[in-house]
Amino acid sequence: LLQKVTHLKDADRLGKSDPYVKFELEKDNWVFDKTLGKFTSSKKKNDCNPEYNETFTFENVPTVDNMKLHIKVMDDDIGFDDYLGGCTINLEKLGLGTDPVQVEKVIDPKKGEGWFS
Repeated sequence: LLQKVTHLKDADRLGKSDPYVKFELEKDNWVFDKTLGKFTSSKKKNDCNPEYNETFTFENVPTVDNMKLHIKVMDDDIGFDDYLGGCTINLEKLGLGTDPVQVEKVIDPKKGEGWFS
């Protein structure tokens, strides 16, 4: 469940950023990583604190061993989309079970801005 992203920087000169979130689940192998799925959220127009409440389900994931979830927050623009921030979550270290786990991450650690939850 993608709930919200807060405190995003405004990457647009006119108006505010139009953020969306990209997810990629990957098995981290030594040489060739294997992508197990990709999802993209809806785009939120002129919003630096977007709320999504969107669910994404990765099917046929055999185990969380060596699994990483890569998350990128992007700004929708004409032509080339701007990268606003991102993070990688090591799923093996979360201790996942049948109950949902909430994860909050800073998406721009250099500036300490933008939260993903």
